[in-house]
Amino acid sequence: MLPIYKFESDELKGKVVYNVGIVKGIVRLAVEDVEGVAIQNKKNGAKTNSDSIKVDTSPNGTINVIVSVDVCYGYSIPDVAYNIQRSIKHSVESMSKYKIGNIDVKVNGVKFPEENPVID
Repeated sequence: MLPIYKFESDELKGKVVYNVGIVKGIVRLAVEDVEGVAIQNKKNGAKTNSDSIKVDTSPNGTINVIVSVDVCYGYSIPDVAYNIQRSIKHSVESMSKYKIGNIDVKVNGVKFPEENPVID
């Protein structure tokens, strides 16, 4: 796989450059819109949002995405993963001229609701 630094378009007059951060932002928003998903966002040297989303180009010019998420308790993991893939594909292809190749969803765990301690 090739490292990406920018995406370019030579249509019409001039050039449109898509920074990889913009594409990652589109992917992040698409993932956050899916019900039942908790994108990893740990601080202090652990994973951050930028670590949980990887974007790369394939030799044929399509964009490949790898997303690491936690699924909220009570949701079907296969359904959430499919909805993530569908959301990313729709968002990236409608907001840019690029086509999506592969979307790999890594489910790292299930996020349980935090219990509120009873204070007497």
